[in-house]
Amino acid sequence: MRVGFIGLGNMGGPMALNLIKAGHALVVHDVRPAAAKPHLERGAKWAESPKAAARESELILTSLPGPTEVEAVALGTDGILAGAVPGSVYADLSTGSPTVMRKIHAAFKAKGVHVLDAPVSGGVWGAQRGTLQVMVGGEESIYREVKAVLQAVGDKVGYMGPIGAGTIAKLVHNMVSIATRAVVAEGFTLGVKAGVTPEALLEAIRGASFGQGLMLSQMLPNVIFKGDFDTVRFALKLARKDIGLATALAREYDVPMPMAAVAEQIMVEALARGWGDKDSTAPWLLQEEAAGVRVRETKT
Repeated sequence: MRVGFIGLGNMGGPMALNLIKAGHALVVHDVRPAAAKPHLERGAKWAESPKAAARESELILTSLPGPTEVEAVALGTDGILAGAVPGSVYADLSTGSPTVMRKIHAAFKAKGVHVLDAPVSGGVWGAQRGTLQVMVGGEESIYREVKAVLQAVGDKVGYMGPIGAGTIAKLVHNMVSIATRAVVAEGFTLGVKAGVTPEALLEAIRGASFGQGLMLSQMLPNVIFKGDFDTVRFALKLARKDIGLATALAREYDVPMPMAAVAEQIMVEALARGWGDKDSTAPWLLQEEAAGVRVRETKT
């Protein structure tokens, strides 16, 4: 496929190279012409502007710092919209704003150009190795048309829903990852300061009863999505007792634990609702109530 690639930074550069390796004909552009050197050496063609890159492409891809840059490159005077051919597809690989992507989608639709938001996850190593996760939002039929191309940059390409859904999924993905790091940091600093080696803590925490593995593979699909908070696997009152003991230990050793303290107060609120004999996942209901949404399976 004829692919225009705009943004050849730490992520975009390796992704574009993988597209060349996969046999696609690339037209590339970056605000730093020198960034395109390895791509030009491998047969890519240089474009003087996003407009010029789009004019020659069936699929236009961008990998840019954020929504401000994406909007400028997509809608600017010499931007993608100015050069894109009706029937072509524009997919943004950046982590940005679903609101901006919907704005771009509406503007491009008026010209007959399809838009997908397709942010990636996996870091520079994943970009270099072609092992990124790609989360795609937009028309499903258009997603299917370009999925094979996206598989040249990521081995985990999935459809998330309508335009903006890919970006929403990526933002949630990153938020969970970043917040989890803070909780893990609290736990390890407490454990080490209280006298356990980090290696021993890692072994303990890797156990089968903990971690994102259990949360993602068991608790979410089998408990949360089904709303099964009454089948007790680990009672809420016992979970509240345990996190209380952990925060008490943190006070004893002067270890700040703001994330754990918030989690404890959420459990206190759940206990005040009379949920002590429910499963320890029951505080999920408090978040659903506050957010005004229920997280339940959609497949029947």
